[in-house]
Amino acid sequence: MNEIVYKVMNREAFTEAKAKGSFDGSAADRRDGFIHLSSVDQLEGRLAKHFAGQKDLVLLAVDAASLGERLCWEPSRGGAFFPHLFGALDFDALIWEEPPELGANGRRRLPLRVLP
Repeated sequence: MNEIVYKVMNREAFTEAKAKGSFDGSAADRRDGFIHLSSVDQLEGRLAKHFAGQKDLVLLAVDAASLGERLCWEPSRGGAFFPHLFGALDFDALIWEEPPELGANGRRRLPLRVLP
């Protein structure tokens, strides 16, 4: 579907995972059995719904093709398809990382390189 998928996480978890070379998932990811990722069209909604008010976030851009068959696009309760990664996120697939800025309206602004 997309060439790039995205992961939002806190900076501390990212720093720890990057030192290891991979990310095994957040508590919510482990609970659900996969790592929650987003397409570019899903990012703003995910930031607003799941990361509102959180500080020290980092946005990871990941090469979807390098994830292989472990990346599955599955329907949500609303019918939209979300990328789910079954297994660890290997940082060899990482294209870039950048913090999403907090706008004057209190909403997260996506980095310009994400916008179409």
